[in-house]
Amino acid sequence: MIKSIIEKLSLQPHPEGGYFREVYRSTDEIKKHGLPDRYKTNRNSGTSIYYMLEGEQFSSFHKLKSDETWHFYLGSPIILHLISREGEYSKIVLGQKILEDELHQFTIINGTWFAAEVKDKKSYSLVGCTVYPGFDFEDFEMGDRFELINKFPQHKEIIKDFTKV
Repeated sequence: MIKSIIEKLSLQPHPEGGYFREVYRSTDEIKKHGLPDRYKTNRNSGTSIYYMLEGEQFSSFHKLKSDETWHFYLGSPIILHLISREGEYSKIVLGQKILEDELHQFTIINGTWFAAEVKDKKSYSLVGCTVYPGFDFEDFEMGDRFELINKFPQHKEIIKDFTKV
């Protein structure tokens, strides 16, 4: 079933782990002078992707210059691990069981380090990710294990679990 979903949605490997496909990129553009200083060039107003993890795959700790909203679609709940700029750790579970505190969507604020994993390692998680202003790889920073541990030593174990050497 997992391979069928990957094929049906035309998903490709993602650099942070898992699979993705961009499904929307706004044709409207925000000029650099209308954006916060953290952006060096113009940006589309918004973008969205399908994103899927299966089994033991994980999304490595990374951060974006834009806010990103994750929307749960199918499969196992997905766990988001977040470390704020101030070094506070939190965990969010996206899924269908809202009465058990799973959320259907959650927005990760720009500059937050985050990683993701499938809750049920025998399953998969399919989500959508919407970024605004729109995603550009120029705004993506993959976490370096040693730099993150140096910056957030209190979260050494979770950082080791969700970074690649």
